[in-house]
Amino acid sequence: MKIAIGADHGGFETKELVKDLLKRRGVEVEDFGCQSADSVDYPDFAREVAARVSHGMAEEGILVC
Repeated sequence: MKIAIGADHGGFETKELVKDLLKRRGVEVEDFGCQSADSVDYPDFAREVAARVSHGMAEEGILVC
């Protein structure tokens, strides 16, 4: 299974925890950001996660904000 994941700066730490948990369970995770707790424009990451799921490139998507 492949899961696309993304978050805004407020959800960065939670995204990292979820990503690590999924990887430990053998799930392939594609991380679309953000990559730090610095302020970002959340729709950019949400669009990428949604595109991967809608085009069948990931089975599921997780967004954290």
